Amino acid sequence: MAFKLAIVGRPNVGKSTLFNRLVGKRLALVDDQPGVTRDMREGEARLAGVHCTVMDTAGLEKANDDSLQGRMRRLTERAIAAADVCLFMIDARAGVLPDDMALADILRRKSAAVILVANKSEGRAGEAGLLEAYSLGFGDPLPLSAEHGEGIHELHAQLEQLARKTEQDAGLSG
Repeated sequence: MAFKLAIVGRPNVGKSTLFNRLVGKRLALVDDQPGVTRDMREGEARLAGVHCTVMDTAGLEKANDDSLQGRMRRLTERAIAAADVCLFMIDARAGVLPDDMALADILRRKSAAVILVANKSEGRAGEAGLLEAYSLGFGDPLPLSAEHGEGIHELHAQLEQLARKTEQDAGLSG
């Protein structure tokens, strides 16, 4: 059974850029315009020696109806439910926004492990947002630049620890 990793966050925080970097291919569209990712995309990756399925999700927005945003939200919630680990990505340059707080509430109710990633942390522009990320309550945020690859080794190390723990837990219960 493959370890499942869901990349979640509000629109345009860099989820698809990180997804492409982790799977080693340009499978997901990347654009500066929010809302380009409208469905969930999966890709296989080997991260720090651990095989996993990586899920790229649409940005989570407040919508519970049958609109496009509502359908995107349901797909994201399905990915969260299926994941062993959720990479909760915020934009460090924008700081913590109300939609980030709403997603944090959803993730707290999920039993999967959560790694808080503060993307776009390169340079000084992301320092304030990185500090604000502590307010989400998921421990130390991991500063990252999905576009430039900064922080990827640290992310791999955290994922390896969680993947090994998941494998051990599955071995004990299986």
